Amino acid sequence: MSLRFTGSTRALHLSTMATLTLVTLLYLCLAGVGVYLMKQVFAKKNHAPYPPGPRGLPLVGNIQDIPHVKPWLTFAEWGKKYGDISHINVLGLHIFVLNSVKTAGEMLDKKSSIYSDRPAVPMSGELMGYGQTLPYLRYGERFRLFRKNFHRIIGSRAALVVYHPIEEMETRRFLKRVLAKPDRLQAHIRQYVFRSTIGLILNFYSTAGAIILRICYGYEVKEDNDPLVDIAERALDQFSRYGITGDFIVDFLPSLAKLPEWFPGAGFKRLARECRETLEEMAAAPYKFVKDQMAAGTALKSFSSDLLKDRTVTAEEDHVVKWCAASLFSGVDHCITEDDIHDGYYIPKGSLIIPNMWSVLSLLCIWYINTLNCDRFMLNDPQTYANPSEFNPERFLAKDGKEPETDPRTVCFGFGRRLCPGLHLADASIWISTAMSLAVFDVSKVVENGVEITPEIDPSSGLISHPKPFKCSIEARSDKAFALIQQDTH
Repeated sequence: MSLRFTGSTRALHLSTMATLTLVTLLYLCLAGVGVYLMKQVFAKKNHAPYPPGPRGLPLVGNIQDIPHVKPWLTFAEWGKKYGDISHINVLGLHIFVLNSVKTAGEMLDKKSSIYSDRPAVPMSGELMGYGQTLPYLRYGERFRLFRKNFHRIIGSRAALVVYHPIEEMETRRFLKRVLAKPDRLQAHIRQYVFRSTIGLILNFYSTAGAIILRICYGYEVKEDNDPLVDIAERALDQFSRYGITGDFIVDFLPSLAKLPEWFPGAGFKRLARECRETLEEMAAAPYKFVKDQMAAGTALKSFSSDLLKDRTVTAEEDHVVKWCAASLFSGVDHCITEDDIHDGYYIPKGSLIIPNMWSVLSLLCIWYINTLNCDRFMLNDPQTYANPSEFNPERFLAKDGKEPETDPRTVCFGFGRRLCPGLHLADASIWISTAMSLAVFDVSKVVENGVEITPEIDPSSGLISHPKPFKCSIEARSDKAFALIQQDTH
């Protein structure tokens, strides 16, 4: 039994059919009233106005306005109605949604000294254990140490040259799988991303993992039923279902985190424990592998081995390296560390800042990238991109006296001091997979009963979003292309 927000009704429901006891309801009501009264007592009275946003209810604020299905669409509607910054208040927690590249740059880049923290997220950060990973780390010494490690190994294009053969090899394996079973394209893409793209480490579907595991740990993924891929798939599934900030009331009433699992309404504690155990296993199993390989003198070059080699590692450093390798992904909300006035609006300390960078998929490669869905609208904003849903690579070239449109890479990898540390590797992996695929494959719409089927752009909801399954035709461009694909990939 777990108290959780969900669905288009923005209502509370129980994960089982059990009913909350009167004691639980009373506890929640008293906690809500207490939070509200404390906020009223200590709130500043003489500050600038908040940005506009949906009108909330007494005590609970905008709890009914929290979107849970494709939230980027709701955020975009708020942007149209309220402007570049919209504001809601949920049980005293201020949340600001940014709907323009300009505003996000002014706040998160130019004022990064105060906008680089992460909010305390009780469910996913504390209870599920993701607070140990880089995206959830508070801004401070440990955060800077993680970033330093990343920069040394993967922080520049020059540093990534040693990994190019791995990316090419895994792309060739991807092409061979697609040729053999083109109807399983999405499964092949997921396996390729997991095998190759360090910046998207939680995209642990079936083939998506070999480059990640190979680069992070020097581990070569088995073609079928790989144990580390299985662990990572479970972690992805759990994180996608339960990691959305605000889906559980504990995110707004942190005191509920102290409830025991058996307490009525505290089923979220059991879910969180299961997720934490999976995360710990995902971090520990491949890390043990690379340490065993190093001890035996058979370790391949990898992110972890580079950080561990030729040194005596303390327990603290061992912990840092393990969680560095397990936290190479991006996309968590920002948090402000001190009060700010922006564009005449008051942004109080501790507020959540959500940049809505909607639809990276339509601008880069619609069938390739999985992306965290909290950041969508900026990359589908008609004020930034003409006909944003149209696939038009020429938009990024200067021609006829017109300036090129904004490079999506300046937005989709994040802002300020929270920029994705794996952006260069992710970018390189996308480029080589796209270039090699187009070199050997003809990709076209499928024809059924004489009718050409146009795929519908319909990304899934959830914390990690991807295009829903669609049909297409994939064939080798020529006999020469067929022979290239069939070459040995070992």
